[in-house]
Amino acid sequence: MTGSFKVGDHVSWNSEAGRLRGRILRVHTKDVTYKGYVHHAGPDDPQYEIKSDTTDHVALHKARALRRLGR
Repeated sequence: MTGSFKVGDHVSWNSEAGRLRGRILRVHTKDVTYKGYVHHAGPDDPQYEIKSDTTDHVALHKARALRRLGR
């Protein structure tokens, strides 16, 4: 596993709009369909559901795309 994150962790990630920040809402350890797409996940490679700090946007990312921020 690239990184280990949990619900409530504050993280950042790159997007088309630049670097965004948000909090992890859920950790998916099984494939999940979101916005019409299947996001593959497993216990050793979860998808993290993250809500942006500045908008209501919710994104799904793997650990390798995330960077933990200080509290």
